[in-house]
Amino acid sequence: MSQLSNFVWSIADLLRGPLKPHQYGSVVLPFTILRRLECVMAPHREAMAEAVEKSDDATMRRALVRRATGMPFYNASSYTLAMALEDPDNLAANLVDYVNGFSGEVDVFKHFDFEARIRQLDAADRLIPVTQAFAKIDLSTGNVDNAGMGDLFEHLIFKDFEASNAEAGDFYTPRDAIRLLVDLVFAEDTDALAAPGITRAVYDPAAGTGGMLSVAEDHLRELNPKANLALYAQEINPASYAIAKSDMLIKGQDIANVRLGDTLAEDLFAGETFDFVLSNPPYGVDWKGSEKAVRAEHTRGTNGRFGPGLPSVGDGSMLFLMHVTSKMRPVDAKGNGGRGGIVLNGSPLFNGGAGSGPSEIRGHLLENDLVDAIVALPNDMFYNTGIATYLWILDNTKQPERRGKVQLIDATKLGTKMRKSLGSKRVEISAKAREEIVRTYAGFGAVSDDEAGAVADAAAAGPRSKVFDNLDFAYWSVTIERPLRLNFQVTSERLESVAASKPLTKVDGLVDVLSSFHDRLYLDREEFLRDVGKHIGSNGLGLTTPQRKALWQVLGERDENADICTDSKGRPEPDTGLRDTEIVPFGWGGNIKAHDAEQTTVQAYFDAEVAPHVPDAWIDWEKTKIGYEIPFIRHFYEYLPPRPLADIDADLEASVARILELLREVEQ
Repeated sequence: MSQLSNFVWSIADLLRGPLKPHQYGSVVLPFTILRRLECVMAPHREAMAEAVEKSDDATMRRALVRRATGMPFYNASSYTLAMALEDPDNLAANLVDYVNGFSGEVDVFKHFDFEARIRQLDAADRLIPVTQAFAKIDLSTGNVDNAGMGDLFEHLIFKDFEASNAEAGDFYTPRDAIRLLVDLVFAEDTDALAAPGITRAVYDPAAGTGGMLSVAEDHLRELNPKANLALYAQEINPASYAIAKSDMLIKGQDIANVRLGDTLAEDLFAGETFDFVLSNPPYGVDWKGSEKAVRAEHTRGTNGRFGPGLPSVGDGSMLFLMHVTSKMRPVDAKGNGGRGGIVLNGSPLFNGGAGSGPSEIRGHLLENDLVDAIVALPNDMFYNTGIATYLWILDNTKQPERRGKVQLIDATKLGTKMRKSLGSKRVEISAKAREEIVRTYAGFGAVSDDEAGAVADAAAAGPRSKVFDNLDFAYWSVTIERPLRLNFQVTSERLESVAASKPLTKVDGLVDVLSSFHDRLYLDREEFLRDVGKHIGSNGLGLTTPQRKALWQVLGERDENADICTDSKGRPEPDTGLRDTEIVPFGWGGNIKAHDAEQTTVQAYFDAEVAPHVPDAWIDWEKTKIGYEIPFIRHFYEYLPPRPLADIDADLEASVARILELLREVEQ
């Protein structure tokens, strides 16, 4: 496949001069699609022509062609690339006629502005050699199957985006990552998928070029060649949409189910749900362009996709996470529901503190038992990033043993280094490693390092698996207060703060009046305010309540020996500068993992971990919040002891010796 893709892309050498490198893809990709469609139609062209001649009505033609050839589309033109070349003087017109001869559902070429490219190449005397080159490529299904075409498009897209310095990973997911995700999502439904006449619907809301759907279809066909699989896709990028649609067209899928548009701004499959939902949304991409629609849907609460919460505008990946769960088929009377799989970076695991949008989203997923498993992938798996990536497997009808549980699988050491990197992609998941990860998932229970290493490649430590209760990832964020203790004194330094205070500058002559107040050190706020108040009043000045507060704030300094400041009801006032937050996990200290165990668990934590160190502290129960975090790395952290000092010293001595030897050579 790499040879074929390199050969196809080598045709771009013919475009040097008239086109810039970033424009090569707008020629190579549509020509590849055209040649693929041509090769698929080739065995049926005669029957297709006869069917087309029987009617001028497009709908009738489509029906006649499908009946005669089984093809879901047709081309009314008599041209092929080879035939168009027979009249080189009119090649551009012939190709335009050929492209426009496709039935209406084949609208993919307009998204490349292909007609304009044809005329541009013709004007530059490049159209004939480019057409000749593509006419020689055999892209028949017998020579290149659907999976192979997916791989071909993968390489071509990478080349295109590499040439234009764009992000290939935004529109294409590596096949090894897709295969692993599909295997994991389908793992719980394998027996049912093999049943006669089974029907399943698969949906990708950020479809790119349709790679996930293609792999999902191939997976199902392997299990059950007679299965009925309906594919649905939405994609925002026109060129990627065009490739995905042409791929679906060739496979005989209903291409009305491939739609162009911004999924976050408008769900073009609103009201529809699916057996399987797969997605690799872009990482770290903002959703400003969709913000109005997203916020409007958020206000609808449970009636909208984004009711649980909103992430920061700078990262829309968690919006896709919520969208995926909303599109999984609801549980029916027989207990059947939907499963989902999504590729995410590390931030959705932990970003945002208690009460934030991301935390509330995680809480929604965990409290509703929607997270089945999370798999950590090796770094350098994707074209446009080398950062850590994770597969989230979602399920609304878990198997009994998985209910209330989340499985974490560390597969970071199962990557195989590629012979030649593609952008940031330097590592891939081999078929053997993929099987091991799926086997670990199916085993469900925790896997020790020794057990994992025994069944994995010798070069890798193997995947490790740990199983947690959903509420193992829940915690209380507890606000700990300490009393405010201040001393008060009118000094020249503190008077400078009075002069700089905006509320107090409105009181004319205040600084001068305070300058005549004695410099006694007060440890009691009420006593100080009483005395300084009398002094100010005797000089004909008055302070409002806000100004009185501003005065003691600027004249007070923290003092552990001072009396506690109290409010009007005699309660200690908190010192905001000493305020602290403690994280108390659900189930801490052997308490039950439950929301109604808040008082017992938090108080026990406070008594054991806080009170012995700060006896005057207290809990502000009104500020307590529930948060959710999945600290994946912490659960799989491996301590590596530092090297012995003797070894380090030996290495340093050896390095110094080498340096001295080099210096002696220079001196000679």
